[in-house]
Amino acid sequence: MGIVNLTPDSFSDGGQFDSVSAAVEYALKLAEEGADILDIGGESTRPGATPVALDDELSRVVPVVRELVRQTRTPVSIDTSKAEVARQCLEAGAAIVNDISGLTFDADMPRICRESACGVIVMHIQGTPQTMQVAPHYNDVIVDLCQHFTRRLSELEAAGIARERIVVDPGIGFGKTAEHNLQLLSHIENFHALGRPVLIGHSRKRFLKKVLGRDIEERDAGTLGVSLALAAQGTDVLRVHDVRATRDALLAWNTVLAASR
Repeated sequence: MGIVNLTPDSFSDGGQFDSVSAAVEYALKLAEEGADILDIGGESTRPGATPVALDDELSRVVPVVRELVRQTRTPVSIDTSKAEVARQCLEAGAAIVNDISGLTFDADMPRICRESACGVIVMHIQGTPQTMQVAPHYNDVIVDLCQHFTRRLSELEAAGIARERIVVDPGIGFGKTAEHNLQLLSHIENFHALGRPVLIGHSRKRFLKKVLGRDIEERDAGTLGVSLALAAQGTDVLRVHDVRATRDALLAWNTVLAASR
């Protein structure tokens, strides 16, 4: 999954695009480099981010989604927790709703997803982007999140969203300490037990600063290392900024593994 942030304040690449055409050109480049999904976001969810007004988010994402659907067969995902943004992007041709709140911030989001044939990415977050990094706590982060997803899958199924449409995302960096993140990244098999595909969004995130001691612009090599560790655990979807490097690393890794058999 290639990341396309249309925000002025995202933690890694905010303010990158000044027009719809520039954003579309970048997304098409990610598709050419091997992205299986293009994830379009119009609201920063970094810790402490200021919420974006509905009209602002709509004006950022809908034209880009519409144009991408016209120009590529690569599925488009809309990264939003607002039901109206999801609705308009689905009408524009998006195939997936990627909601950091697990369809909880907007009470109308389950209905919008139910009435569509879209895929649904259900992420775990403790708190909100404004509060999530204020002393996050778990009894056992692995057990707590597995129990959370077990409940949430049942709730969404009861709301009319078949679990076959759902992908789970443990939410690296969303209400977790660096230690919580590392525990989650090293125990992906626990989430496979839920019976649904697992997505991990680890690219350039803050836990890598603790591991590497490097700022955001110097974390791509560390991101690749984590991507390979996740691939070794059977992670289904890797949400990354540098698609080409990730594809190359996975191809080289798989080629070496195949040659050893």
